[in-house]
Amino acid sequence: MAGTTLQDVIVPELFNPYVINRTMELSALVNSGIMTNNEEFDALASQAAPTVNMPFFEDLTGESEQVIEGEDLEDNKITSNKDVAAIIRRAKMWSATDLAAALSGADPMRAIGDLVARFWERDMQKELIAILNGVFGTFTPSEGSATTRLESNILDISAKSGAAANWSGSAFIDAEQLLGDAKAQLTGVAMHSATEAYLKKQNLIETVQPSNDVSFGVYQGKRVIVDDGCPVDSTGKIFTTYLFGDGAIALGNGNPVGFVPTETDRAKRKGSGVDYLINRRTNILHPRGIAFTNANVAKTEGPSRTELADAQNWNPVYEAKQIRIVAFKHKLG
Repeated sequence: MAGTTLQDVIVPELFNPYVINRTMELSALVNSGIMTNNEEFDALASQAAPTVNMPFFEDLTGESEQVIEGEDLEDNKITSNKDVAAIIRRAKMWSATDLAAALSGADPMRAIGDLVARFWERDMQKELIAILNGVFGTFTPSEGSATTRLESNILDISAKSGAAANWSGSAFIDAEQLLGDAKAQLTGVAMHSATEAYLKKQNLIETVQPSNDVSFGVYQGKRVIVDDGCPVDSTGKIFTTYLFGDGAIALGNGNPVGFVPTETDRAKRKGSGVDYLINRRTNILHPRGIAFTNANVAKTEGPSRTELADAQNWNPVYEAKQIRIVAFKHKLG
């Protein structure tokens, strides 16, 4: 390829941080408060192990005691448990033919960075849907009956008769109520595009247009994230919508020792030459309070997307209402 090449415009030390920051700027999951990132999660995602432990103290339980002169109070202990997150390793390679238009921009590195960031933003959303499919999934152990470990956080109205099986405002409120007094923390709702269209036809989704950002939809005060990865059953009639609490998902952007997040390469012998851009991600995308068990993972490097969607690999370790995610299964009228 004559003229400017990727190696001329891509500075790896600058490119990768830009892509990470831009990905989070674009992400509706981050902007809605569903997904939170901090230095602690980044440090955890930078570890070499396929999983990382996050110990925590259990909440205090029981009741207060009556004070009686001369009698000792009962000795109570605080117990601990651990949350476990999987480190997710992903990579993608593009050739210059895919990025040719970006090379003509005034700032080609930024133009290419925006394209790559948009890819990772969409990919992160797909990753989260796979995780939710696993978290709320059902499996049958070799000895035992079908098990849904987070059944407490599922509202399924789809089996009801007639209109009672359809999405309604009151049913959505019932889904929120599964979190009890923690429901006020709910900030976002992820739904299939068919569900969004159904609600739009009833003028139930409000469009918000920030002065410095793209517009987005809001339903009952919750930011709407549309993703056709949200489950639909084999009949095409039963949809699953996810409600999220503030900070329900921990996001860590890792940089392990020896990790090369961005590389360029060039095949000089192919015609006039072909440029390649390779971008790698090592991160944590973890539903807080639901431990990754690693029970059914084939590779030591970490889980595939299919394995993230396997219910055997997830086990709740927080109280149900402390897990700020709800699955709402419904039909559309």
